[in-house]
Amino acid sequence: MASHLSGISFTYPTHSSITDQSSGTTSFRSTTLSFSSTLNSTLSISRSLETRRHHKSSTVCSAVILDSHSEPMEVDITLSPRVNSVKPSKTVAITDQATALVEAGVPVIRLAAGEPDFDTPAVIAEAGINAIREGYTRYTPNAGTLELRTAICKKLKEENDLSYTPDQIVVSNGAKQSILQAVLAVCSPGDEVIIPAPFWVSYPEMARLADATPVILPASISENFLLDPKLLESKINEKSRLLILCSPSNPTGSVYPKQLLEEIARVVAKHPRLLVLSDEIYEHIIYAPAVHTSFASLPGMWERTLTVNGFSKAFAMTGWRLGYIAGPKHFVAACNKIQSQSTSGASSIAQKAAVAALGMGHAGGEAVSQMVKAFRERRDFLVSAFGELDGVKMSEPQGAFYLFLDFSYYYGTEVEGFGLINDSESLCRYFLEQGQVALVPGDAFGDDTCIRISYAASLSTLQAAAERIKKAILTLKSPASV
Repeated sequence: MASHLSGISFTYPTHSSITDQSSGTTSFRSTTLSFSSTLNSTLSISRSLETRRHHKSSTVCSAVILDSHSEPMEVDITLSPRVNSVKPSKTVAITDQATALVEAGVPVIRLAAGEPDFDTPAVIAEAGINAIREGYTRYTPNAGTLELRTAICKKLKEENDLSYTPDQIVVSNGAKQSILQAVLAVCSPGDEVIIPAPFWVSYPEMARLADATPVILPASISENFLLDPKLLESKINEKSRLLILCSPSNPTGSVYPKQLLEEIARVVAKHPRLLVLSDEIYEHIIYAPAVHTSFASLPGMWERTLTVNGFSKAFAMTGWRLGYIAGPKHFVAACNKIQSQSTSGASSIAQKAAVAALGMGHAGGEAVSQMVKAFRERRDFLVSAFGELDGVKMSEPQGAFYLFLDFSYYYGTEVEGFGLINDSESLCRYFLEQGQVALVPGDAFGDDTCIRISYAASLSTLQAAAERIKKAILTLKSPASV
């Protein structure tokens, strides 16, 4: 795909296909997709991937010539229907696009990825370095080292009031792997996975990978994007197998109060087949007076809850790739089995570093506290800055490092030289073109009225981004005033 911006070009190869209806074979021709100077095709990578996802699976062949005397041999390059059912991650696609633009010399401010801008605390980094120096570089037990799993059990008991033994913990290559393995372990074809929206982009796709059906339950901004227990109760049926909760939430930053979780638990308790996956990866990034409650700590919920956590967000260890799951041994052993036949155990070096992270004190100690303090300052700035804009609605985040803003007031606006802004994707393309700020459209998270801004960036970067977004918005007229 060729792109030209400010006289700078870069290319991404792609292919199109022509099918011979009589033979059923497909030939490929090279082509290019381009970003024009107006960036009208900024999200063309993800759009082209999504378009291909909707094509029905069919036998596609490529001609291979073994030597100059042989006849062409057709090789079947069909992909699995399971893979074809999965959407590519828009957050990854947009982050990669923004990075490509920056590398091409375009001054794009990247606020799409959910990655802390802080370095890993020194004590953690040193533990990893020492592990290498001391030769701790071999395979570990599949479920993780006993040292780390024991430390995780101690953390869960002291911070979350949850009692586990090391054989009820599996350490994986990131919390994302822990979640996927849990979904694969407990869901059967035809089962339903209940997912409150807005949701993290990967939850529905993980359900599809397990041949389960994602059931999306919308939550409104007026309710702080929190699941209504009555709506949940109305949607549960004999196919309902798993409810996924994320608190603090990606993408909204909402935190479930204990009272609301207790109401949800009472609904769940009525349905013996329904399990709960509690994604608590943002647990320590929380702003008082909000308080984190682990779902498994509620009466009767330990037996049916799979708790997922990790080290990427609170400890700024995204590149170390380490997460874990805790739960009843029967379910966790199944996750361990899947891991044994896929990636095997996580990095020995990262596990030594994680032990050091858990030794830093309650909730990560002073190092994590200082990061949370900075996140809160950034949140407060953005809430104030965007609160000044006409028509923009927000729910002030109580945790994580995301702001999920409702910009639907501006949908229906026609912009000269750009076109119609009619959804979150076109608005994000407009911000990229006019303001050179990369954001994620809300439709990726199940709510097309909003866009997600990550404030895991320095305050000065956020100030510059806010000014660019404001300037771009001020050139718009709401549909009502046109």
